[in-house]
Amino acid sequence: MKGLVIKNTGSWYSVRTDDGATVESKIKGNFRLKGIRSTNPVAVGDRVEIVRNQEGTAFITAIADRRNYIIRKSQNLSKQSHIIAANVDQAFLLVTVSHPQTSTTFIDRFLASAEAYSVPVVLVFNKTDLLTADELHYQQMMVELYDTVGYECCQVSAATGEGVAELMPLLTGKVTVLSGNSGVGKSTLINALVPGAQLRTAEISDAHDAGMHTTTFSEMLQLACGGYLIDTPGIRGFGTFDMEPEEITSYFKEIFRYSHDCRFSNCTHTHEPGCAVLDAVEHHYIAASRYQSYLSMLEDKDESKYRSGY
Repeated sequence: MKGLVIKNTGSWYSVRTDDGATVESKIKGNFRLKGIRSTNPVAVGDRVEIVRNQEGTAFITAIADRRNYIIRKSQNLSKQSHIIAANVDQAFLLVTVSHPQTSTTFIDRFLASAEAYSVPVVLVFNKTDLLTADELHYQQMMVELYDTVGYECCQVSAATGEGVAELMPLLTGKVTVLSGNSGVGKSTLINALVPGAQLRTAEISDAHDAGMHTTTFSEMLQLACGGYLIDTPGIRGFGTFDMEPEEITSYFKEIFRYSHDCRFSNCTHTHEPGCAVLDAVEHHYIAASRYQSYLSMLEDKDESKYRSGY
């Protein structure tokens, strides 16, 4: 029997079968993904095969090939990966310039990982209602930066509803994974987008201006407009996984464009003479923050340099 994984609580998976039933399932035996060392070998969005048992639950016996996925380095086991979601049409990365602040390094690492697995990303800037005039100006600068790079940006307040309706056409008919740091308002946004979801929300920590985890598992929610929204737990850091240094250039759209004009075909864009990327950074055609994110990812092969704060 075949079905779609719509929820993952750690050890159990909810599988919606092709005949419309939902079956609680576990992984059978020593199930492992081919070639990927993952803390979660099955992810929400996976197509799987299950075998029912006498208790009314089932075992997952096989997983279909994925067309894409969003993956990050596991924070507990740095040499393993954690798959956020599989078989998605796009990702919404929810970010906040304050309460809490989402770092540009985190944003850029997420975008690069999505580029690596051919997942389009929309940046959704939340909590606009809480921003001061200076913070609103900074947010507008961020929007202009990422819009220039080639990413669609939206500005919303999930709490007040401002801008939320404009997200619906982008979601219609698509499988969208919603991700972001803890505390950026994912649960509040889902409650606004999915009437009846009634996800639990929490205030951010005043002491650290950081979010507290309210979502502890991943779940696929059906949208009234057609399509699905995958809710995921908040993540504090985003370590890139299984990227070779020479590949990283192609995951930064603007760096890749300028790299064609470098003197050397194997240019690392760090020190070489005739580097068009370094020249573009110097003349502000490439944002310094994006270039610094690129450099930080080059260092990820050195495990001692990985820090969960990214």
